[in-house]
Amino acid sequence: MRTRTDLPHDVEDVENVFIPLRDGQQLAARMWLPVDADERPVPAVVEYIPYRKRDATRGRDALNHPYVAGHGYACVRVDLRGSGDSDGVLVDEYREQEHRDAEDVIAWLAEQPWCDGNVGMMGISWGGFNALQLAALAPPALKAVISASATDDLYVDNMHYMGGCLLADNLSEATVMFAFNSLPPDPAIVGDRWREMWHERLEGSGLWLDTWLRHQRRDDYWKPASVCEDYTRVRCPVMAVGGWADGYTNAIFRLLENLDVPRRGLIGPWGHRYPHVGVPGPAIGFLQEVVRWWDHWLKGVDTGLEDEPMLRAWMQDSMPPSAAYEDRPGRWVAEPTWPSPGVREREYRFTAHHLLPVDADHDHVRTWDPDEAAEQDLSLQSPLSVGMFAGKWASYSAVPDLPYDQREEDGGALVFETEPLREPLEILGLPRVTFEVSADKPVAQLAVRLSDVAPNGEASRVTYGVLNLTHRDGSEHPQPLEPGRAYRVKVPLNGIAQSFPAGHRIRLSVSTSYWPLVWPAPEPATVTIATGRSSLVLPVRETRTEDADLRPFGAPEAAPEAETTVLATGQHSWRVTRDLATDISTLEIVNDQGTFRIEDTGTVIHRDTREWYSFRWNDVSSVRGETRTVRRLDNGEDWRVEVATRTVLTCTPTHFLLNAQLDAYELDEQQGDPRVYSQNWERSIPRDLV
Repeated sequence: MRTRTDLPHDVEDVENVFIPLRDGQQLAARMWLPVDADERPVPAVVEYIPYRKRDATRGRDALNHPYVAGHGYACVRVDLRGSGDSDGVLVDEYREQEHRDAEDVIAWLAEQPWCDGNVGMMGISWGGFNALQLAALAPPALKAVISASATDDLYVDNMHYMGGCLLADNLSEATVMFAFNSLPPDPAIVGDRWREMWHERLEGSGLWLDTWLRHQRRDDYWKPASVCEDYTRVRCPVMAVGGWADGYTNAIFRLLENLDVPRRGLIGPWGHRYPHVGVPGPAIGFLQEVVRWWDHWLKGVDTGLEDEPMLRAWMQDSMPPSAAYEDRPGRWVAEPTWPSPGVREREYRFTAHHLLPVDADHDHVRTWDPDEAAEQDLSLQSPLSVGMFAGKWASYSAVPDLPYDQREEDGGALVFETEPLREPLEILGLPRVTFEVSADKPVAQLAVRLSDVAPNGEASRVTYGVLNLTHRDGSEHPQPLEPGRAYRVKVPLNGIAQSFPAGHRIRLSVSTSYWPLVWPAPEPATVTIATGRSSLVLPVRETRTEDADLRPFGAPEAAPEAETTVLATGQHSWRVTRDLATDISTLEIVNDQGTFRIEDTGTVIHRDTREWYSFRWNDVSSVRGETRTVRRLDNGEDWRVEVATRTVLTCTPTHFLLNAQLDAYELDEQQGDPRVYSQNWERSIPRDLV
């Protein structure tokens, strides 16, 4: 990455300013302003998240905000109420209070003497979510947003549920927020009241996993902040950004299709990171694109945006399977609109072992064999081990968290595949599978994986989808299955752009479990698929010569990194083990970020998160998720604190069982017991057809 120190504007860094709210509370913000902004007011760009501007996101903020400010913007990084150095307690995500506070922030920014009254909002993940949500609330000063790694539907494409199945990332994300919400503000910013503020958070934030587990269907808890409830409420331009290795990319297709404002979609090979630091690579000059976007919509400069295609996407080349790609070879392609008239659907029917094209006049030698194509009923009850090599629902670029060779999983699945392709085949969009199925239990699930199979047999997962069959007609009003009755169901697969070379096969694998990516059904279920009435539909895109003429993205650029000193190295690992003496298999994830000092504040930080997902043989009631975190902050003088959390989620056929502990410490060598707070939770939450 190129470090830029020669930006058009000199920038002043304001470490902290408190923004007043309508109820008398205040939010802490860090600002980067052109030094002459008081004389020449500029637009403001705000990032509004709970991840601690003073320490946790300081490194990322140093790359992004001074760069954009150096191009003539006032960049403002705000801690949400109850996070970082802001007042109050944070009790959940994307609630009405968060939105009211954001409206106050935007109005305050627009009124400042250094702001010209125009405000943009950008963010990744949480900040991408609330940027979309504020766009739907349409405060007058908000003129455009950039939303990265976010969704328009908090239930359908979030880290809580997928296809009506409970995601293990629900536990993982709850763990992240459990740790963040338990940390104190910095005394250097808030002064002597830091202890009072800390204990208010410790006592008041609560156990978010408890809340999320009590809303297992798409009810009124998820709807208010879901932009998809009414796309017409979004009245400003939207740039939607994501990556194929992330979990949120489907929303980009929906936003492009349904919004009625200027909009652009950008999808690369990346995981859950901004594209200028994207992994897998190649990373791009995303901050240059950010500046072009703001110049156009906040300053009225014609940067050519309105003449460019609606969607730019990275067409991934075929690669051998790996849990840790550094780069994904491919090329940029574009679509002028979405849905695109240049993408057409191609259908493949299931036989006992194959995927056969309905239209024989394309990439396969094989045509329909009447005997083989005759309908057959194929039954399956997958072992719980299917899914141990699935990777994360969203890759956080903490590799190796990508899916591994699918041959590790296919022994427990029904497998259907094409003949070797005569010609290369490229897809762009959202594949889907239609099944005629029946089950022997009232609750059952299907996991469907689309893979690229090389001539040597290696199978790389391209995309996948899961469906809780009780959600076959939607997730607002799930209904139990009638054992033995046949149902026609659709399983949407995640959006993707992928090239399949000639000589490779396309494989579809179907299993009845996918642990630990999704929580298993309450009891083992056998699912039967009628092959003749089941099919795969691929969004096929023909290669176009004009793709070679697309405006190239620049190389990654950013402002100088924040200076840090590593005091203790960390470790990151994924380990799958099976103890044959106990029949217990475990996925262990270690994300120890070590200990480091931020030089310009003197703060020493230690972060360590560990996760375990296990099961015993095929006992669905034995599945267990456990997480532990340790967070330590030390200013080298009078502020040395540590917070430890532990969360365990298990189940019975009728309930989820939740156990959690929180312990907070002031590590003062002069006092006997450094623990200043402790709380335990035990919850039993009924399963709602999940």
